[in-house]
Amino acid sequence: MQMQSINEAEAAGVDTGWEAQEFFESKLRYETDPADVYADIEKDKTGFVLLDARSWAAYREKHVVGAISMPHSSIDRTRLEPYPADTLFVVYCWGPGCNGSSKAALKLARLGYRVKEMIGGIEYWEREGLPLAMSE
Repeated sequence: MQMQSINEAEAAGVDTGWEAQEFFESKLRYETDPADVYADIEKDKTGFVLLDARSWAAYREKHVVGAISMPHSSIDRTRLEPYPADTLFVVYCWGPGCNGSSKAALKLARLGYRVKEMIGGIEYWEREGLPLAMSE
């Protein structure tokens, strides 16, 4: 299978205007990254719950400072009772090769919560040298 070049794709109808704008606005509405999350934490803009969607064992080993542990497989209405309906969750998992945060985000959205996915997960948080809580 031969891939199209950028010019061939544009000639084939790739939109560079309104549709592209809508796509990226939507993407940014539901995604964030480690640098932006950390900047908000540093500015004390903590109007969100940072949720680690990995296993409890992985959370105990290391996690983003301030995150709660709620593996995606454990998310249900009962686990979320302590959180008001307008809570914004920012979810993460291992990294780009893990869809645990996507599964968590989908469950949260289905339960009526606002949610963003932290792309890159803990892998990119760590790559950027941001603080982690480590087990002893």
